Amino acid sequence: MAGISTHILNASLGKPAAGVFVELFKQTSQGDVSVDKQLTDADGRIKAFAIDSFTPGNYQLIFHIADYFQSMEVESFYPRVCIDFKVSEIQQHYHVPLLISPFSYSTYRGS
Repeated sequence: MAGISTHILNASLGKPAAGVFVELFKQTSQGDVSVDKQLTDADGRIKAFAIDSFTPGNYQLIFHIADYFQSMEVESFYPRVCIDFKVSEIQQHYHVPLLISPFSYSTYRGS
């Protein structure tokens, strides 16, 4: 199934990060265009972003992690994590996982 998905793991707890607000943007010559906004589910996942027209190009995911950590009464150094990535083949699925802790983050191209 082609499209874009993500999941977030709180590496400091070893648990999924549920309820994180995530925005997906497509970068265009007129600027960034909002594609979809969702909250991660109980397993820290967004299984599929709602994309009306999945086209090649540059996309950006913005993970608003400060509110997530604040809900646990933990201060986060990073208020949000922005990940830019390139979609070159629209028949492929692009999974972008994020590992977070209050003072670090890591990402990779998932499957």
